[in-house]
Amino acid sequence: MIWDYHQMHHQLRSCDVAIGLGSHDFGVPAYAAELYHAGLFPTMVFTGAINPTHPDRLPRGEAVHFREHALNLGVPDTAILVEPAATNTGQNITLSRAALIAAGINVASVMLIAMPYMQRRAYATCRKLWPEVQVICASQPLEFDDYVKAIGDEVLVTNMLVGDLQRIVEYPALGFAIEQEVPEDVHAAYQRLLAHGFTRRLLAG
Repeated sequence: MIWDYHQMHHQLRSCDVAIGLGSHDFGVPAYAAELYHAGLFPTMVFTGAINPTHPDRLPRGEAVHFREHALNLGVPDTAILVEPAATNTGQNITLSRAALIAAGINVASVMLIAMPYMQRRAYATCRKLWPEVQVICASQPLEFDDYVKAIGDEVLVTNMLVGDLQRIVEYPALGFAIEQEVPEDVHAAYQRLLAHGFTRRLLAG
């Protein structure tokens, strides 16, 4: 239920640019490459510094490794911008925007490519920090069980689902994101997972 809530279910369409949000998940650059080859955008930005969850897996930073993965999948280097400094989703948006401005690229629409459970939070963040652009969210089209198999860690994924939902609830009051309605059944599922100990990705305090 929470997995489904986190996804925006947007219909994909052509955008001016895509932003591949940094993470431990190489499905992000793989899907960015697939959508680039499908002609949905001419330019992509990969954004992210060293991943705190898996620092050994991405020692040179998320954006750098994602760029290399996309290059290996046939995306030309001229179609990729790298933003290597962002350490949170807000910085992913603001620093990618700055990189696009520096490259002289005008943006009226952006496709955010992220992990499936990060879509809604990424959308809410972008609408807060870059309200003038049209936003489409995209992720590899995987069911929860298939995603867990791909990542190989059910506990990690479930903790991330819970942590992202907490941020959807808490971040608007902090000025980080727009408000998002959380249905009662989703909130009840969240409370059950908290009661079962899935608390590792909760905000401090």
